[in-house]
Amino acid sequence: MAQEIRTVAIVGCGVIGMGWAVLFLSSGLKVIISDPVEGAENVLKAYFEQSRSYLEGFGDYDKLVSNYEFVYDIVPRLLEADFIQENGPERLELKRGLIATLDKHARPGVVIASSSSGLPSSEFIQQCEQDSTRVLIGHPFNPPHLIPLVEVVPHPGTSSESVNTTLKFYRSVGKRPILLHHEVPGFVSNRLQAAINNEAYSLISRGIVSTEDLDAAVTSGPGLRWALTGPIATNALGGGGGPEGFSQRMERLGPAIRGWEDDILKHRFDWSEQRMSALQESVDKSLGAVYWDKLVEERDVVLLQLLAAKEKMASMSTPIGH
Repeated sequence: MAQEIRTVAIVGCGVIGMGWAVLFLSSGLKVIISDPVEGAENVLKAYFEQSRSYLEGFGDYDKLVSNYEFVYDIVPRLLEADFIQENGPERLELKRGLIATLDKHARPGVVIASSSSGLPSSEFIQQCEQDSTRVLIGHPFNPPHLIPLVEVVPHPGTSSESVNTTLKFYRSVGKRPILLHHEVPGFVSNRLQAAINNEAYSLISRGIVSTEDLDAAVTSGPGLRWALTGPIATNALGGGGGPEGFSQRMERLGPAIRGWEDDILKHRFDWSEQRMSALQESVDKSLGAVYWDKLVEERDVVLLQLLAAKEKMASMSTPIGH
């Protein structure tokens, strides 16, 4: 396991798998990517072409892309892999069988990281017969080649060597891994998103705010600060900064926040047909004229600019959250 990782097997060629492929190719790695769906390779090639400008930032496009190979069956090629990134559907029984197959045919000690977005790996290692201690979660955010975050979530039996290998590897390809010390459904970032989304859905469906203004409340407000310092450091800064900043903010705003929480729980989005209908109607009105392909293109351009600015900030000051 301590050997250098040069070849990565990517199992599953959906949006996440393709994003991983772009990331690994941009790092000069050899990629063997598989998917049993007919036409998957054509979709992959189109995705590479869409990511051309990104890849060209790391070298000659044709040379980088020449380092991938698409196969319909990954099993015969697993012995070549130094690291395995699994991206199968989020269905438990399917995941159990897939992980067991990877465990059976991979070389001893090779990490098997699942991109599962919410299922802890302890739920799908039961059929592993070789070495379940090398299985863990490596959950990225979409698109994986642009968003640095990856959540590393070991199960109770995952070896420390597997965890350390995974953290080191992800850092080597430019990711910002965070390590969860205990399994929890949904992991960290999806739980944070779920909490915010639940309140957003409630506010919109109750007619408190429009969809456009709800998005603006994040993108033009706390989202800007969170992107730079995260919620905890932002709280400390709101309390004046320094060693006492966080506690001062909690003391000052704590009672009010607890009052808001009572109202939040009272009006919690209940996923009823009535609430869903009101929410969908508002969303349809605001997003009906959006050119989605153009939005994705513009988003990715600005994401790269934001990441460059964050890197500059990290080099100038205390690298909080970097």
